[in-house]
Amino acid sequence: MPRSRHAEALRAAQLYYLQDLTMDAIARELRTSRSTVSRLLSSARDSGLVQIQIRNPMDTGPELEGMIRSAYKVDVHVVPVLDTLNEAETLDRVAMQAARTIGPLVDSNAIIGVAWGSTLSAVSRHLTRKITHDSVIVQLNGAGNMQTTGITYASDIMRRFGIAYGARVEQFPVPAFFDHAATKTAMWNERSVQRILELQSRMSIAIFGVGSVDADYPSHVYAGGYLDENDLDVLANSDVVGDVATVFFRADGSSHGITLNERSTGPAFSQLRQVRRRICVVSGASKINGLRGALTAGLATDLILDEATARRLVSLDGLP
Repeated sequence: MPRSRHAEALRAAQLYYLQDLTMDAIARELRTSRSTVSRLLSSARDSGLVQIQIRNPMDTGPELEGMIRSAYKVDVHVVPVLDTLNEAETLDRVAMQAARTIGPLVDSNAIIGVAWGSTLSAVSRHLTRKITHDSVIVQLNGAGNMQTTGITYASDIMRRFGIAYGARVEQFPVPAFFDHAATKTAMWNERSVQRILELQSRMSIAIFGVGSVDADYPSHVYAGGYLDENDLDVLANSDVVGDVATVFFRADGSSHGITLNERSTGPAFSQLRQVRRRICVVSGASKINGLRGALTAGLATDLILDEATARRLVSLDGLP
């Protein structure tokens, strides 16, 4: 939004929401039309200048947020979603809330790590523009597989984040998984790859979803041709419940001894935990096992999830 338009939207929002003026009165004060005032108020909401909260005494969201926050030491945003919505519709609602939550956290000079996947693809479509300077969007893990380079899929997500925040985009042009651990070791010594790894080491924000082996709405890593039958057998034998940025973990949050991780291009969890803000977005109660494992591993500082999944998490963990 241009600065002049931004200022007009802010002024109209202040008059409407803080001083209770009618749109007609605002139009007279700003010497414009009522329809222009309506558009300015819509722009203020869409850009995040105005955030509307409805306090419903019957809403269980705040109670769920408090229990999850206490148990896992994360900031929580529970998105109220009707039980009648399907998983795709629920994902869209969660993605919309995630985009609105992420925007105010992004500042200039930030290095923002973004994973690819169904959830982040949905989030990227709801981002609103925010002016920042000298910020970088860096891809967290490679996207190529045996069937495709993955460049188009991942680059679309990164591009939307870059456009939203006026940031430079740094893609990670390597496969999601190398065929051999030795190949990864060799590539990690290449200067072109080390440049991306160095950016990742300085991330101030990491944004990711949780892949789950048994989700009803399949995670892209499991449905997109990244894993063959042997890989899936290895994951099952290792008691894997999910992944973050193509790094796998068990229900207790552990990831050691999972051989596929030696070939994965995602960041090690020890590195991910060093990032100051780690935003995890999850939609769908069928991802509950992956979510619990990720939270137990301490991978998130912020969690955005739908209400049904939050209720399921609280129920399974027996939280008071």
